Amino acid sequence: MNTAATPLDKGIVYLVDDEAIVRDALTFLLGSRGLLVYGFASGPDLLAHLEAVPARPVRGVFVVDVRMEPMSGLQLHEALIAQGLRNPVLFLSGHGDIPMVVEALKKGAFDFLEKPYSDNTLVDRIEQALAVESAMSVDDTRHAERDARLASLSDREREVMHRVAAGKLNKVIADELHIAVRTVEVHRARVFSKLGVRSAAELATLLAQG
Repeated sequence: MNTAATPLDKGIVYLVDDEAIVRDALTFLLGSRGLLVYGFASGPDLLAHLEAVPARPVRGVFVVDVRMEPMSGLQLHEALIAQGLRNPVLFLSGHGDIPMVVEALKKGAFDFLEKPYSDNTLVDRIEQALAVESAMSVDDTRHAERDARLASLSDREREVMHRVAAGKLNKVIADELHIAVRTVEVHRARVFSKLGVRSAAELATLLAQG
């Protein structure tokens, strides 16, 4: 059985550079390292692609040249943020672009590489960005699953849940909600089952993650 990693297994890179020769060279380099590369000549081209494929979350990282027309790399970064995309963005910049890139870093950009850069340095930083993106994706999936489980609770189960997480005893909860202790026990068991927890401590931890 072939167990070699495919480009999709290693990660996706959205490369945006208005120079075709640069795009081609970087696409070849990254492809030779097992990465799947989508190349775009401008920021609007990338945004149009993302709009045409509306599935969320978008997996992968963005490698963006700073100086482009008609949309600069920094403007593209702001547009991605406006769309709610938190994927790591790695800027490729010239020496004169550093003040602008510093501002982008303050807005959450992953890093920047000043030209000329070595191939190995570029690939290393992209792989590090992909590792960060992968960890973010796992967290997003975990939170989505938790939210779906919480949404399955009834209003009464939510009332019991919050009181159990606060460490209140069944009898106290029953008095506060004006229901029988046995009813509290039933709701408590359902909450634990639906949320996949085994104790009030685990429940409190789960709720604190949001």
